[in-house]
Amino acid sequence: MNIKKYLFLFLAGLFIFASCKDDVLVKPSAMLRLDYPIATYHTVETVCPYSFSINDHAKLIQKKNCGLNINYPNMKATLYLTYQDVHNNNLDSLLQDAQKLAYEHTIKANSMPEQPFVNPEKGVYGMFYMINGNAATQAEFYVTDSINHFLNGALYFDAKPNFDSIYPAVEYLREDIRKIMETVTWE
Repeated sequence: MNIKKYLFLFLAGLFIFASCKDDVLVKPSAMLRLDYPIATYHTVETVCPYSFSINDHAKLIQKKNCGLNINYPNMKATLYLTYQDVHNNNLDSLLQDAQKLAYEHTIKANSMPEQPFVNPEKGVYGMFYMINGNAATQAEFYVTDSINHFLNGALYFDAKPNFDSIYPAVEYLREDIRKIMETVTWE
């Protein structure tokens, strides 16, 4: 009986050592690849006193009071645009409100570089805020002619903010925002 017990333990041990081969499987290094369509633009005409160019892959939704939503369904993102008339010396308060809205996101943002925008030929002046980090919005901007028109916008994704995951889409959409700022014309 003792021999059977030792034989059984010997065979069990042999089986365990034979079955524990550690084959190393080398995995190729990989990176997330997100391909977005090459941006092509067209000018949108609205009933509002401004026009600009938008990405052909975006959907324009007209809102009341000359506000617009530019929806990017493939990226689950929306750029919300709000238009206001400049009158009775309210430009300072409009600028303060736009800056306040952008700076409210500094709590969650890692950084917030600002890019001034100046186009004296078209009478368009503004600021572009790139909000980096897990903030609710990833970009905000405003443009004005300083006399009659004020347009501001904010980019939001339909998901919980995770900057690392949405970064490629953020960069793509920031280029669209720059294009809007560059092509704004006032009527």
